[in-house]
Amino acid sequence: MLKVKNRLDKMRSWFDRLDPKSLRQIAWNLVLISLGSALCAISINGILIPHEFLNAGFVGLALAIHYFFPPLTVASIYFLLNIPVFAVGWKIVGRRFFLYSLAGMIIFSSAVQWIQVSVPVQDKILSALLAGVISGIGSGVVLRSLGSGGGLDILSVIIFQRFSIRLGSTSLAFNAILLTGGALLFTLERALYTLVFVFVSSYMLNVVVTGLSQRKMVYIISPKWKEISEEIMHEIERGLTIIEGKGGYTGRDEQIIYTVITFRELVELKKMIRRLDPSAFVVVTDTLEVMGHRIGTQPHW
Repeated sequence: MLKVKNRLDKMRSWFDRLDPKSLRQIAWNLVLISLGSALCAISINGILIPHEFLNAGFVGLALAIHYFFPPLTVASIYFLLNIPVFAVGWKIVGRRFFLYSLAGMIIFSSAVQWIQVSVPVQDKILSALLAGVISGIGSGVVLRSLGSGGGLDILSVIIFQRFSIRLGSTSLAFNAILLTGGALLFTLERALYTLVFVFVSSYMLNVVVTGLSQRKMVYIISPKWKEISEEIMHEIERGLTIIEGKGGYTGRDEQIIYTVITFRELVELKKMIRRLDPSAFVVVTDTLEVMGHRIGTQPHW
């Protein structure tokens, strides 16, 4: 009881500190959650239910229960399934993420209940692809906010925080178990169509959440390292580190430039390197997660 009281006191303190800027941020995040939930609802009611596909996470479980007991709506089942999740999340996730996710779960359930649309696509494989695109974008938009829609989203964020496993990868692994059960309870064909949907949805979620904002790690070896360093710091306005190295074959001392830039800055960097030293040796790799001022990618989860 004492822990619950302390957490409630912290929440009251958080609400007391709200100012106009914070209120605008809250409004923006609720807009993101609402938009993403609306897209997911279109995917569920317009494509998944008419074709009797399953879905990811708790929505997939809610759909399976709905197919067995049609009088129970997907929205009401999803809402009930989330109650124990939020009871656990109360102790694990941050209070801001918890409150946004609680709002997101209510918004998501309402969107699924009230947004009823018809998507005129009859081919099942095209329907699975389209549903995956819409649902993945919707889930990504929700997770671009400071909250989630509840269910598997909360679990994915916890795993991302603890183990740096991408959100879409967690979703894909979790739903492999769900689809195995779906193949046994329903038909293998339906499970395979759902697998296509889940794969596309997971890919689109990764694109929306980390796609164009993903950071690139760059190593540059060039005799003109000073000029390149100056351009990176003053034109691209990124920091860098000079690493002392030695050529394995030549034995010459080398200066290796190490820097982390955004995906959008990569084209500019490569043009600059070609202009200053076309023969420079450059290695570009993806980053999973970057922490730090200005260049960091960590969301506020």
